[in-house]
Amino acid sequence: MSTPELNSVVVEVTERIGGRSAAARGEYLERTRKRKLIEPARGKLACANLAHVMAASGVDKANLQQSVIPNIGIVTSYNDMLSAHRPYEPYPEVIRAAARVVGATAQVAGGVPAMCDGVTQGRAGMELSLFSRDVIALATALALSHEAFDASLLLGICDKIVPGLFIGAAAFGQMPIVFVPGGPMPSGIANKAKAEVRQRYAEGLATRDELLAAEMGSYHDAGTCTFYGTANSNQMLMELMGLHVPGAAFVAPNTPLRHALTVAATQRVAETTALGANYLPFVEVIDERSFVNAIVGLMATGGSTNHVIHLVAMARAVGLSVSWDDMADLSRVTPLIARVYPNGEADVNQFHAAGGMAFVVRELMNAGLVHGDAMTIWGPGLAAYARDPFLVDNKLVWRDGPEKSHDEKILRPVANPFSADGGLKLLRGNLGRSVIKTSAVDPKYWEITAPARVFESQEAMGAALKAGISQEAMGAALKAGIDGDFIAVVRGQGPRANGMPELHKLIPACSSLLAKGRRVAIVTDGRMSGASGKVPAAIHLTPEGAALGPISRLRDGDIIKLDARAGVLEVQLDAAVFQAREPVIPEIVDTTYGVGRELFTRLREGATPADEGASIL
Repeated sequence: MSTPELNSVVVEVTERIGGRSAAARGEYLERTRKRKLIEPARGKLACANLAHVMAASGVDKANLQQSVIPNIGIVTSYNDMLSAHRPYEPYPEVIRAAARVVGATAQVAGGVPAMCDGVTQGRAGMELSLFSRDVIALATALALSHEAFDASLLLGICDKIVPGLFIGAAAFGQMPIVFVPGGPMPSGIANKAKAEVRQRYAEGLATRDELLAAEMGSYHDAGTCTFYGTANSNQMLMELMGLHVPGAAFVAPNTPLRHALTVAATQRVAETTALGANYLPFVEVIDERSFVNAIVGLMATGGSTNHVIHLVAMARAVGLSVSWDDMADLSRVTPLIARVYPNGEADVNQFHAAGGMAFVVRELMNAGLVHGDAMTIWGPGLAAYARDPFLVDNKLVWRDGPEKSHDEKILRPVANPFSADGGLKLLRGNLGRSVIKTSAVDPKYWEITAPARVFESQEAMGAALKAGISQEAMGAALKAGIDGDFIAVVRGQGPRANGMPELHKLIPACSSLLAKGRRVAIVTDGRMSGASGKVPAAIHLTPEGAALGPISRLRDGDIIKLDARAGVLEVQLDAAVFQAREPVIPEIVDTTYGVGRELFTRLREGATPADEGASIL
């Protein structure tokens, strides 16, 4: 594969990330590299410490006593309630057996929690979701803190799990680290059909039994959900960052090929420890090029907006400073080449069959949009990720990925994209900074100027939508509204207020209003799901309401302009009048207790703003 000249914006963004990160990155590299392991990690342990490590290791005990055998730490997000993590149950034994073949050992170092936004959507537990990322990072550090491991395999796949594992692993950058996915579940009913039932239910036209049947027809087996939300965006990111075995992202669970890829991950991490000649630690794999490649991949495929937050936090963990401006600039020059639900009708299995990640990587490399020379766990360069894995006589081999899409309704070349940019826009104005994902929104809805309808919670907005927001219901101040159009402002939803829950539950009702000819949009300091689609939503607004940001001074009837084309989000009020208003401080009542929320009080109080990663770490 040829090495084309890099796009000038890609070069500029990469250089400015490196420049602004020089001090923090230098400190990270220094402290990590000096911890290089030149003997088995467990060799530093006293005999009593080591005896504890080996006590329950069974047939591996003899090997663990040897001085040149690498020991792999497995950090797993396995649980059997969540479909995406159910496939991980047999992985430890598969990994232990694969390690023995290459003269290594493997132990489960620890588990991390894996909560599901699909279960907690619209429930109180969603207020713990974002902070679960930081909990996972801390749990990963605890698992690896025993100093008994020469490398690590990270078993995680869904929304906060992969970013959390990454952040935790960054503290052990002297180790080789490989991410091991589980794969998507088989395709069920079409995501579009499921969405239609949800919309009908929101309108009172479908029964709960019909809704449940549709949901169960979609979420029906082990594996990740098949829409292109945060979980599957995670897998794309790990490929573009070179942290997977090439082509591992979207291979189905419980198949011979998936088994072979897990074996390959084990054997690769074993052969790249400091005990051999091919030492390749995490610290030498991940740099600013990795993050630029990840962001470009996110834009090219229309991935989840949750990563606008996660990537900032992940970068900081390795001493890099990535900003929303970087992402917006890369989005501007990255064409959208994939249409996967909610940005299209296909699911990730159809995306994979159409050419999948191998096609995406090939196209982005050939267009000079990614750093093809970036380091990966497979060695220098992304070229290996433009190849597809196969089994030939039960042996894992790779072939060049397709040069042409197998279905241009799902995947297109850079020369003939679905749109010229990646669909992530940065909005600025007197309300602060926000992002909007336009790739799934009809362009006719990209601009709206309409009166505000302000809500202090998603429950209040949901009740109003269910009742039907008429001109009368919106109050006298809104009777001069623009043909029933409105912008719903949902505030008090930021990280410091209530943990920044996703507000995806509001989408079906808003979609119904769009279908009836109303023009509506959402402005919020909260998050929307990676599966959010057709409703224009200015999200992650910062400063948030709980920090007395401008959103706290909005009132019903204020005229708001949201213009995704021009990158504008503003209230059309005299500046002095707006500044003179008393802010509305969110009432933190129901967010204090229940489902463990009281244990997260200090995390809410210490969280950074959304554009700084919404993190306590």
